[in-house]
Amino acid sequence: MLRLNNSRVSVCWRPRTVLVCLVLALACLTLAALALTTGTYRVPLATVVDCLLGRGSRADMFIVVNLRLPRLTCAVLAGAALGMSGAVFQSMSRNPLGSPDIVGFTSGAAAGAVTQIVLFHGGAYATAVSSIAGGLVTALAVGLLAVGPGRTSAYRIVLVGIGIGAMLTSLTAYLLTRASLYEAQDAQIWLIGSLNSASWSVVTPLAVAVGVLTPVTVLAARVLNWLELGEDTARGLGVPLGRSRLVLAVAATALAAATTAAVGPIIFVALAAPQLCRRLVRAPGPMVVPAAFMGALLLTASDFAAQRVLPSTELPVGAMTGVLGGLYLCRLLVARRRKSAP
Repeated sequence: MLRLNNSRVSVCWRPRTVLVCLVLALACLTLAALALTTGTYRVPLATVVDCLLGRGSRADMFIVVNLRLPRLTCAVLAGAALGMSGAVFQSMSRNPLGSPDIVGFTSGAAAGAVTQIVLFHGGAYATAVSSIAGGLVTALAVGLLAVGPGRTSAYRIVLVGIGIGAMLTSLTAYLLTRASLYEAQDAQIWLIGSLNSASWSVVTPLAVAVGVLTPVTVLAARVLNWLELGEDTARGLGVPLGRSRLVLAVAATALAAATTAAVGPIIFVALAAPQLCRRLVRAPGPMVVPAAFMGALLLTASDFAAQRVLPSTELPVGAMTGVLGGLYLCRLLVARRRKSAP
């Protein structure tokens, strides 16, 4: 625990947590170097550095700065946002399945975006706003329907979220049947979750959203440490649970919705990043910051693999994370079943 002189502000840090974050950041940098240098058009690392400093040739600058760097930046930002969102929701629900893609928030964001595309023919910014609004409305609906007494409320959130997510997925499918051929094709590619069309026009609003929401989420997440002691204990210590939960829910939902608006619904990252961090850090707490690093690494690695798993085809990153997410979810359910078995 570090405490500033003559101040009430204190920072709790753990050496193992810092080490894990540094290792994850180093792994991200390694993947970033590989992503910027390899591919159909290979660029030496020294040339990449020159391009980042504005000294490369026109062809190299176009490949590195206009094509590869926006995609890499988008993957890092989206992965970090999903990791933080998943860490908050899993800690609040006290359930490893309580991630935005499982409880329907991502489906709500996708339904909002598709509604804008098909019915109102909105542009990129209108679609992004509709996506965020859809995620927030879905979160509000799940929260209202899942309110109830007893310790089963956490599981009720997951069950209600799965049900609402299924209904929203059906709504999205219906809207696609009413769309024109080109609208349906564009929406379907976006619904898979893809970084293939990532550009600076996509990265900029996502970076603004992540930059604004990250400090809010990290500061508000300190309350989650008290919640792990129990709600009665937290209230006895004077923790404002209602206000803190509202801020966290809105911030985490907005992070997931902003990511969905930028690159489409991407599953697995928000589900797995907090759990993988917990196994590495081996400490209690919400793991918001480590989950951000882990999410960035997972999505960057998934996109790197999606570009190279088939030599002549670039798979959408959502297809890659979907396969990994399905396997991870099966493993998680089997582990929980074994733990609960007599």
